This record gives sequence, C-alpha cells and structure tokens, in this order.
Amino acid sequence: MRTAVRSGPGRASRVPPARRRLAGTLVAATALVGVVAAAPPGDAWTAAPAAGRPYAYLEGPAGSVLQDTLSVTNPGARPLTVRLAGKGAPVAFAARTVTVPARTRADVPFAVTVTADTPPGDHRGTVRATAAGRELSVELLLRVSGPRLAALTVEDVRVDDATGALRYTLVNRGTTVLAPTLAVHAEGLLGTVLDRPERALPLTLRPGERITRTEPWPDPPSLDSVTVRLTAGAPGAAPATARTEAAFADGPALAGAAGLLLVAAGGGAYGIRYRFRYGKRRRGGPRTQRASTGATT
Repeated sequence: MRTAVRSGPGRASRVPPARRRLAGTLVAATALVGVVAAAPPGDAWTAAPAAGRPYAYLEGPAGSVLQDTLSVTNPGARPLTVRLAGKGAPVAFAARTVTVPARTRADVPFAVTVTADTPPGDHRGTVRATAAGRELSVELLLRVSGPRLAALTVEDVRVDDATGALRYTLVNRGTTVLAPTLAVHAEGLLGTVLDRPERALPLTLRPGERITRTEPWPDPPSLDSVTVRLTAGAPGAAPATARTEAAFADGPALAGAAGLLLVAAGGGAYGIRYRFRYGKRRRGGPRTQRASTGATT
C-alpha cells in the first residue's frame, strides 16, 4: 500500500511504504547548503521553517509520514554546529547534528511519522535547535485528517474539606483542541450559596488530554448541606455537567447551633413543668374547696 507524503501545505506525492520512505529521506536529505545573500555580519544564527513561514504546518491521514524542512542560518564568520531535536511529536531529522559554514544556510529536511492510532484533529509539537549556548524553538502544527469531533467531560468533582475549594478534572474526549469554559452553582438548604456564570478558562486541551484544576471558594457556608453543580463547555461541544454533595460544619457554627438547641430544650422543659404545675393547682383547688364546704355543713 502506498501513502501520500506532504511537504508543506498543499504538496503531495506517491511514495513507498513508511520505512523505505523515511530511510530514503534520511539518506538523500543530508543538509542542503546555500549561500546567504547579504547577511549582515555579527547577527545571531537563526532557525525557522523553510520559505520564511512562522511555523511548520503538516497535514495528512493517520499512518502516514509527513515532511518539511528547517532552515538554519549562520551569518557569522565561523562554522556553527547545531544540534536538532523534536518534542511532542515523533520527528526524524536527516541529521541530528549539522555544521553550517560561515555566512551560509543549511536546509535540513525532517519527517513526522503519524501513527495509525493517532486521533483525527489538531496536534502540536516543537522542533528545537541548539548551538553556541543558545536554543531556538520552532512550533510544529500537525493536523490529522478525519472526522472532527468536539467532546468534553467534567469528572471527579469534590469539595476540599479543609479549604472548601472545588476540585475537578476536565477531559477532552474528542478529536479537536478545545478551549473550555466553566460555570459553578451551589444550592444549600435555604437557597443558592454560590453562583458563578460561565467564563473562559486559561487553558487548552488537546485530544485525549485531561487536566485537574481547583476552583477557589473563599467563603463557603459555615453550617449547611450543599449540592454543587459544575458545567463545562467548549465551542462545538455539548455542555458537560457533574455534581457533588458537601456538608459544612465548622466549630463556631456547631457551638452556636448547640447553644440554640440547649436554649430551646430548656425553654421547652420549663414550659412543660409550668403547665404541669399550673394544671395541678387548678385541679386541686376546687377539690379542696368542696371538701371544706362539706365538712362545715
């Protein structure tokens, strides 16, 4: 089976299977060296995608090998040895170490292998170049073709017993990068005790990524039973809701509640004793009077 290989956006060719294709790339694509025109002497060396693009962009289906080129420019008066590495994506370079002659540019091809189990959607990586005590990073954007699905869940919601803070986990269950939002609502025995409208969170979630966060609650109720509801959302994704129950009872609140119960209990006991004694006197008075009257007669 043959797989299409792209070199930058919009270019594709038919090639042999992945192993032979990548091997050919590594053998034939040793650093291509060209003269740098009018490079000001003394400028620092640079590393960037070929053709002056701000980042490397690759697109293709799962199970393919995608190609691009990194240009390393040495405007100095001496040769420069540059070490190359990839992060966040399986990047293979034509050469891991490249020596760039003075006032020249080396174009170093690299290949990214998209495994067969890579989910469709957007993925990110980094190509790093290190030389002369300096490191430069080039952003790598990879789009794997296939059905695009935005799906988000909020899980493991709980209330921290010590601080009252809300802890929860967001999970990207889809195939696209998500920018999540969050709304928080809590109901106590006597009504709403917390209501925070939907707001954007300062993060993004890649497909399959999960992150645990803490939502501060600096003034939780002192004595209450509360139902907390978290609603997470993202563009194109259905809202996801999770709930948890929590009981709040701190020392002063418990002491105050106990005092009220004692007062109420004492008042109730006094009322019972009062009614008992008053009723007894009322019942005993007439009987004593009738007995005294009968003795006189």
